[in-house]
Amino acid sequence: MKEFFRNFMPYIKGHYPLFSLAIIAGVFAALCTAGVTYLVKPMLDEVFVNKDTAKLALIPFLLMLAYIGKAIGSYAQGYLMSYIGEDIVRQIRDKMLYHMLTLDLSFFNKNRNGELIARITNDIGLIRSAVSSIFAEFVREGVTAIALIAVVIYQSPKLALLGLVILPLSILPISAIVRRLKKVSKKAQEKNADITSNLNEIFNNVEMIKVNSAEELESQKFKNENQEFFKINMKNTLVGTLDNPVMEILGALAIGAVLYVGGKSVIDGTLTVGEFFSFNTALFMAYTPIKRLLNCVVRMQTAIVANKRILEIFEQKSCIVDGEKDVQGAIEEIRVFDVGFKYDEEEVLHHITCRFQKNSITALVGKSGSGKSTLISLLLRLYDVSSGKITINQTPIQDFQIKSLRSKISVVNQRIFILNDSIARNVAYGHDIDEERVVWALKQAMAWEFVESLPEGIETKLDEFGTNLSGGQRQRIAIARALYKDAQVLVLDEATSALDEKTEEAIKHTINFIRKDKIIILIAHRPSTIELADQILRIENGVLSHA
Repeated sequence: MKEFFRNFMPYIKGHYPLFSLAIIAGVFAALCTAGVTYLVKPMLDEVFVNKDTAKLALIPFLLMLAYIGKAIGSYAQGYLMSYIGEDIVRQIRDKMLYHMLTLDLSFFNKNRNGELIARITNDIGLIRSAVSSIFAEFVREGVTAIALIAVVIYQSPKLALLGLVILPLSILPISAIVRRLKKVSKKAQEKNADITSNLNEIFNNVEMIKVNSAEELESQKFKNENQEFFKINMKNTLVGTLDNPVMEILGALAIGAVLYVGGKSVIDGTLTVGEFFSFNTALFMAYTPIKRLLNCVVRMQTAIVANKRILEIFEQKSCIVDGEKDVQGAIEEIRVFDVGFKYDEEEVLHHITCRFQKNSITALVGKSGSGKSTLISLLLRLYDVSSGKITINQTPIQDFQIKSLRSKISVVNQRIFILNDSIARNVAYGHDIDEERVVWALKQAMAWEFVESLPEGIETKLDEFGTNLSGGQRQRIAIARALYKDAQVLVLDEATSALDEKTEEAIKHTINFIRKDKIIILIAHRPSTIELADQILRIENGVLSHA
């Protein structure tokens, strides 16, 4: 638990004033609660036994003030701690996503999307409960328990010893519960990640599921996962709620002993009726915060497990180290020297040597999976070469800042990325929107005709993955995005595969039109596209040859 709060203390720095107010409010509520129990003694001894009418007017008023104070203090502390907790969670979520985005592609290849989504949503949500509600409760109930125990000891140290024997007796069973709960919580969070991954896979491939009439298959697969999740959650509930009956049983034994010994003391005259009832009221009321404190410790185990899962992500480091230089001036050439690349010990590229020049179009051809797109990924430093080197103007690309390097390269991938946003934002993605340039890029990509016909033009909002567009329209939006960026290196990876012949011819004309002062790399199968190239490089099974 120390490690948990040590990790989150830096996030509290900006909230010290509110945190101090929350602590003060919690202490105030706790003292008011203790005050209520203390006032039981004068109420019984002075008012009911001694018939003091002056105290009859005063003590109910003080009791009322104590309850009002307790309510206000508890409410203020709850709100302030929730505000702090929610803001801490917001900061962690922002930081975690940013950290993930700084990691290289191998991290995302080795982790399921659903698993990563679960870490950001479910795991951090569990921490939110700990930081806001559990921590607030821990502070409030801790101070309340201390204050009430103080009243108990003040009224009768001998009976206090008997009544509070519950605390040491509860250590062993609660410790066993905590250990078991950690294991079950870890399984629950892992299974939740499995379910999230399963759902993510289903929704991303719903078209394939329907085409193959696999609705029942996927539904049954999810049903099985969900049933396992249900069983683990019931184990979690079974173990996580054991603390209450354990404390109730121990408390019942202690209270029985106190009532017998205390009742005997009243009969013997060593304890007044007021002192006895004040003591019992404080003791009974003290059991509630003590139980809640132990319950907080039990509930914290889920958050501690979630915290470890989050730290696993923050401990991940990118294998790709950023350089220090900017890519300045015109890119005259890109050279690939004896490059080899392994992915998980599988050799993908073997001794690749080639050259891409300014004002030149190069076609990369070869079967699917031969390594063409991998070579482009190495140029973008989505991965680093295993051997050899790639240079820009004779400088190794590892020397350049990654952001600067990628700003000089536009890519249209086979997998089209469409935002659930306006056409203008899709075209200008990553840059400020210049409407005139957006229109120019759409025209060059042969997309303006269909965009212009839409009711809202470039402000038309596209569905997620661009499902309200045809495959050819999505591809043209992607080409427009690459043209809008106006980078010095343009890579078109099967960029015309979904286009009809007429549109493809128009796009080819655009490529010829913009080729000046650019390096253009075409990954293509169609002979009509390849004919644009000044040089053709063939890659087969990771080996390059000049066609």
